[in-house]
Amino acid sequence: MTVLKIERLKHNRQLPNYATAGASGMDLFAAVSEPVILKPLQRALIPTGLKIELEHGYEAQIRPRSGLSIKHGITLINCVGTIDEDYRGEVCVPVVNISDEVYTIMPDDRIAQMVIARVEHANIEVMETLTETERGSGGFGSTGK
Repeated sequence: MTVLKIERLKHNRQLPNYATAGASGMDLFAAVSEPVILKPLQRALIPTGLKIELEHGYEAQIRPRSGLSIKHGITLINCVGTIDEDYRGEVCVPVVNISDEVYTIMPDDRIAQMVIARVEHANIEVMETLTETERGSGGFGSTGK
């Protein structure tokens, strides 16, 4: 098991936590002092009040919360954000309201989830051609519905 070191900033009131024993992501909370109102298509960078230190060979993936996405149209601008092991700034969550209704983020609301994942660095090898497969270059729905 890896260790995630956390530095709490003064505006943080809620540590990340796993909602259930089987959860792969830990919830992140909005460390805001007052409500943040997101109009349709509006973006905001929501602070968590946390800095993290990852072990070598790991990253933190910031992902949308499925309930916020499907019920309210609140998702992440970059879909999945990556926090590299050498980043030491505050973890902030770039949210966007893709619904047609105003949404309010309240202080300490759960706004995203964070998954800690192992990272492999690849050795790059330039080839004249690649091996053939049955699929070939088919993509973007080429395998059917």
